[in-house]
Amino acid sequence: MKGTVIAGTNNTFSVECDDGILRNCTIKGKVIKSDKEFYNPIAPGDVVECEIDPLNDSKAQILSIEPRKNTFLRWNVKGRCPQLLASNLDYLILVTTPDEPPFRPRFTDRALAQAEHQGIMPIIVCNKWDLAEVMQTDGRMEEFEKIERRLKIWEDLGYKVMRISAKTGEGMTEFAELLEDKLTAFVGHSGVGKSSLINVMDNSIVLKTGSLSKKYGRGSHTTTKGTLIHLTLNESLMDGIKGRKADIIDTPGIRRFVLDDIEADDLALYFREIAPFVGKCKFGMNCHHISEPDCAVKKAVEDGTITEERYDSWYRISEEIRTGSWCD
Repeated sequence: MKGTVIAGTNNTFSVECDDGILRNCTIKGKVIKSDKEFYNPIAPGDVVECEIDPLNDSKAQILSIEPRKNTFLRWNVKGRCPQLLASNLDYLILVTTPDEPPFRPRFTDRALAQAEHQGIMPIIVCNKWDLAEVMQTDGRMEEFEKIERRLKIWEDLGYKVMRISAKTGEGMTEFAELLEDKLTAFVGHSGVGKSSLINVMDNSIVLKTGSLSKKYGRGSHTTTKGTLIHLTLNESLMDGIKGRKADIIDTPGIRRFVLDDIEADDLALYFREIAPFVGKCKFGMNCHHISEPDCAVKKAVEDGTITEERYDSWYRISEEIRTGSWCD
């Protein structure tokens, strides 16, 4: 029998089988074969084939994984191997905030590069937009304008950017309509409000939400493992229509997003505005786009085709890959 992986840790997984029963499953032997080692071989969203335990109908063994449409993953520094976060996605929702926790665009740029590498459609969601309005009235207008500029840069690159608030409801109707009948994964720092967004979209689900560290402006990990959640979208967001559905994979808050399987010299290929200039420099594919003469990328920065913000982000992330030193 086939089923969809809902959650799992180590070698135990919750699988929603095609007969509607949620079973505790283990992997049978070493049947999950891969050309590389993963921190976890199976992720929420995976479709698997199971063999039901003849003595206990609530248990089964996973025999194989169906071919994946895509996977979203990161490099797990502690485990020293890639960690699968979600599979078979329609969208990847990159959740950020203008404040509380602070806006960190390089985290989003890393996740965008990984999404481009994996062939997944990313959507940038700036939650807590009510705080951006506060910034404009409490003397932080310059900070607000920098955030707006970065959001506009992503929009100009063709990424969908949504400014919403789980607290006030701003933008939540459009957001819920976007997610209807889709499988999406929420990825972001702890404290950006991923669980709050889910709570607003489905009144019957009450996920724990965390507070921020006053010292560091960081959230606590309220979601401890990735979990696929079936939502019945709040009818107040869906023009009064009941029964509309969406599937969300709520991933744990990530403090450091480390890229997987992207070399420093290849990173430019996953920055939409830089990729067209790769190979057109004087030194061709050997150009590092830093100090070489007649560099097409540097020239594009000078004439404004590539923004200084994104070039700086590309440079810093490529240096992180080279040195193995990653920031938040």
